[in-house]
Amino acid sequence: MPNPHREEDQLVRIDPPDLIERQVAEWQGLRADVVTAKQRAPFDYRFQADHHLLVASEHSERDDGETSVEGLPTSTLRSISGRLTFVPAGHEFRGWQHPRVLTRVSYFYIDPRGPLLDDAGFAETDFQPRLFFSDPELWRLAGRLKDEATGGGAGLRHYGEALGVLLGHELMRLNNGSTPRGALRGGLSGWQQKRVAEFIEAHLAEDVRLSALAALADLSPYHFARAFKQTFGAPPHRYHISRRIERAKELLAAQDNSVTAVARAVGFAETSSFSTAFRKTTGIAPSEYRRGGV
Repeated sequence: MPNPHREEDQLVRIDPPDLIERQVAEWQGLRADVVTAKQRAPFDYRFQADHHLLVASEHSERDDGETSVEGLPTSTLRSISGRLTFVPAGHEFRGWQHPRVLTRVSYFYIDPRGPLLDDAGFAETDFQPRLFFSDPELWRLAGRLKDEATGGGAGLRHYGEALGVLLGHELMRLNNGSTPRGALRGGLSGWQQKRVAEFIEAHLAEDVRLSALAALADLSPYHFARAFKQTFGAPPHRYHISRRIERAKELLAAQDNSVTAVARAVGFAETSSFSTAFRKTTGIAPSEYRRGGV
């Protein structure tokens, strides 16, 4: 049977921690961490360690929020159920959300130097990050490991370890360029995501034309708009506004910045239009946010 593991600092950090229940189990080179929310309330999460992290979001829908993996653009995708995320060792994984449902997610921490994958070249593999993707075989293995961790499986230690080996080989298959079976189609490629997201961040205070973004991705405006929404979970204009508001939150934290100055800094000519956009995104006015209304 897998052994319980109590090293909370090696798990994805979720704040506030009392919102969730965890079931943790460990095998050679692999740890499973099954997280279930006890109430529907906003929370943050963060992880960075010398282990790879595979995230299986079984039940995760949000009214607002964003998720980032170091090396990839931030995503504001609302419906995350059934999606996988892979975070290579050393990369930062973080996000926040206002959940629409009681979240259920499984985290799998994989030791790059795990003894069961010594002969496969796993430790030497330069893994690439992936955010919110689909792969039926990885999903199936993650489900079986979750069952083992929660006591719903065979409960045999060697079976859990065998599943871990299969998981490692599937991650290598995916990383080596094989097309993920059942992968989401129609989104932007990695280089397109990075180029477009960086351009938007560099021009937050400007009106960015759809045609300019499409040209960066070498796509027609029509195909770009569809691919952008598939990748980021929102149309380009709405995503641009959301990034402006996130920047405005940072500026509002400095008490010497007036609301008018913040509005102008993030590209709003009128304070009233900024306040309207801010309230629409966050649910409160900029002045209330500054006073600690969230």
